Amino acid sequence: MAEIVNLRMARKQQMRAAKEKSAEQNRTLFGMTKAERESIRIERERTVSVVDAHLRERKDNSDKS
Repeated sequence: MAEIVNLRMARKQQMRAAKEKSAEQNRTLFGMTKAERESIRIERERTVSVVDAHLRERKDNSDKS
């Protein structure tokens, strides 16, 4: 005797599995932990502040003509 399968539910399960597989691939390609993102942000801010501290002239937003 064959097993009765609800095709709608089988299709949904198949779609979920495909989405999960795609999500797993994206996590491995593009994923970073929160700690990694935070350390990159802190390093970027530190670099900007060091460069700004070594500028000869400050950039002003107002034009003095």
